[in-house]
Amino acid sequence: MSHPLRQPAFRLIFLARTVSAVGDAVVPAALALAVLRATGSAAALALVLACAMLPRLLLLPVGGVLADRFDARRVAVLADVVRGAAQLVVALELAADPSLTTIAAAAAASGAAGGFALPTAAPLVAGAVGPAQRQQANALLAATGNASRLAGPALAGALIWAAGPAWAFVLDAATFGLSALLLAAARVPHVTAPRRSVLTDLREGWREVRARDWFVVSLVGHGAWNGAAAVLTTLGPAIAVRQLGGEHVWVLLLQAGAVGMLAGSLLATRVRPRRPVLAANVGLASYAIPLVLLAAAAPAPLVIAAYGVALAALGYLNPVWATVVQAHFPPRVLARATSYDWLASLGAVPLGYALAPLAADAWGPGAPLLTAAGLVALACLGSAVVPGVRRLTWTPPSVPRGRTAPAAR
Repeated sequence: MSHPLRQPAFRLIFLARTVSAVGDAVVPAALALAVLRATGSAAALALVLACAMLPRLLLLPVGGVLADRFDARRVAVLADVVRGAAQLVVALELAADPSLTTIAAAAAASGAAGGFALPTAAPLVAGAVGPAQRQQANALLAATGNASRLAGPALAGALIWAAGPAWAFVLDAATFGLSALLLAAARVPHVTAPRRSVLTDLREGWREVRARDWFVVSLVGHGAWNGAAAVLTTLGPAIAVRQLGGEHVWVLLLQAGAVGMLAGSLLATRVRPRRPVLAANVGLASYAIPLVLLAAAAPAPLVIAAYGVALAALGYLNPVWATVVQAHFPPRVLARATSYDWLASLGAVPLGYALAPLAADAWGPGAPLLTAAGLVALACLGSAVVPGVRRLTWTPPSVPRGRTAPAAR
């Protein structure tokens, strides 16, 4: 089996996603500081983040339809161009007299483009490498993204300290431009889909999703995980500062999570269990442990270690899940299936953000943290009772053992 980076198309996709990940890792810290400097308001930052999130969620299913109907590579290139332009607008705004309205509009444009870009990843990888190479290809993409998240805050801090937050957005715009050029040069086969109404395409994609019990029940688990992560992100900093030792505890916890994500994605290049979705979902349930420990205000080293292990499980799941989905869905509906996956995962995040502080005000922070832990454990471990999850292997039933399915064409 040749290494996926020996494939010219995947090599270009890998480089494109690597440079884009570096820019994206810098922006969160820069955006928070830039908005707070311009307005002095945490509510203004929440508004900007909401402007980025809502269009992405609303347009994800449409993005899946377009990526299946047209060339996913072209959709990805156009999305990168739009996101690069939006980041450049923010950079120019910050360099002059910042306007919250303009920054929020640019965030909305970037979020909308992200809704079109996310579903393109699966068909791009599936078209660039063969089935035997996909787990390693997905793990490599996950590893470079996780490594960027680990280094991103430090790079953002250096840029902000040396030149100001505007330059972080200039960097991100440049990485999107370079990513668009690299993707434009990649030659990835595309499965031509019949031209029908968008609603018909959405219904077909949903039928394909519903026909796979392992996929539907896993989406429930992934949504529960992301909602719980939003609860931890909302309530965790205050607990770390007030009860576990200070701000440095929260920083160390986040860094442990980033290291865990990277370790998990590297592990996915080597470990190949016979029942991949079952193993990955059971591992994902480990996120309940740091939630319970935070609720109990356990010693900081224990909470940090548990969070690192839980994020390692997520780092392992992501490339394994992507590989299984690419194998078990027909190429003509792959982007739509991926868009429903992202919608279930990302859609739970605003719910967690909204409900966590309300529940904490009513019953204390322990109640929402323990509730989130119970939901994660129930949804992820409970998936094991579904026959499709227990029986699912890497290879679809229609492909005999010892042979590989043809790459997407």
